[in-house]
Amino acid sequence: MRRLTFENARGERIVFYLSPLLISSLTGIGEVDAELQSLKSPYQDGDLHIDTILQPRHIDMEGTITVTGLTEIKKYREQIMRVCNPKLGLGKITLELDGDKKEIYGIPDGVPSFPERGREPFQKFMITWKCPDPYWRDPQQISRALRSYQGRFRLPTTFPIEFGIEGDTTILWNEGNVNTPVTIDIQGPVTNPQIINKTVGQYIRINRSLSENEVLHINTGNPKRVEIYRDGKTIENAMGYLDHHSDFWELAVGPNEIQYIADAGNADAIVAVAWHNRYVGM
Repeated sequence: MRRLTFENARGERIVFYLSPLLISSLTGIGEVDAELQSLKSPYQDGDLHIDTILQPRHIDMEGTITVTGLTEIKKYREQIMRVCNPKLGLGKITLELDGDKKEIYGIPDGVPSFPERGREPFQKFMITWKCPDPYWRDPQQISRALRSYQGRFRLPTTFPIEFGIEGDTTILWNEGNVNTPVTIDIQGPVTNPQIINKTVGQYIRINRSLSENEVLHINTGNPKRVEIYRDGKTIENAMGYLDHHSDFWELAVGPNEIQYIADAGNADAIVAVAWHNRYVGM
């Protein structure tokens, strides 16, 4: 099965699958250009590979409107042009292929094309999407909660006693092909919360206290954000409270050891980390 659904910024959706909007050809879902960055010293044979940067993805689709009546052909042409309007900006592409389902954000790279029919009974069409972020991702976001307090007191016991430690450590798995950004939500009350990714050796620390009705929201992707919410509304841009040694870390591929600590807080404070697994192709 090969079915593509496009949802534009206005929430309008169109499905390309079989009749009446049949997919004839679909390219760009796997292959994507890459720029190899390297460094070369004088008199060096070859060069030194530094990094590989994926270019924006271009998805090309050719299809057929499988109705023959002029009125119906016109109706579907207008629907395709209305939904796939490049003036609306980024929309969401969802592709179902051979039992797999992934999504990516793209913008039509021009107005859909409708070649002359001539003697053909069906109307063909062509659409190209440019995806600035070339990675496919799972539609479902993965979310994990961390406890703010780990009780360590047990009876009977011997001294010294560890009554508890503020913070929690857990393993988060990135099952995608590449590193992926995260969103972090911290519910107060808490003082100076810090989230550490021990696997990559980086942390994010906010030098501010949160009350019990405040939530700190951090997004390490693009655009990067640090915001404080109260009653579901943004009340403050908190970038200024970011510790100057902080890094907007991402989850590395595979297991990541994540630790949450704070200078002060109670056992009811909660930290949630969420992410999408990302893939280089389908």
